[in-house]
Amino acid sequence: MIPDATASVLKAALAGLAQRQRVTADNIANVNTPGFLAGRTDFETSLRSAVRTGSTPVVSGGTTARSLEPTNTNGNNVHLDAETVIATETGLRYQLALNALDGRYNSIRTALRTS
Repeated sequence: MIPDATASVLKAALAGLAQRQRVTADNIANVNTPGFLAGRTDFETSLRSAVRTGSTPVVSGGTTARSLEPTNTNGNNVHLDAETVIATETGLRYQLALNALDGRYNSIRTALRTS
């Protein structure tokens, strides 16, 4: 396989976004669970660092930590409005990265056909 830094970055981003979507879905599912603390996923920091240093990004879901946002009276800090925005934004970013990866593979296929 031909090494492709762009495809590696996009695959790592897709993995991170998929993990964020899972964590957000878990947050939404537990919106009324007493004591539940919302999860937050960060993959951008390690991805940005890998791109900056020129190393191949690790395809993982990133790191997930519990939110330190204030809780309501039952100890839960999930805010449905915020989680809905995160889910929508994550879905749009996922689709954008998927389209970019598809375009990258289409370019490679076209180049191979014309060779």
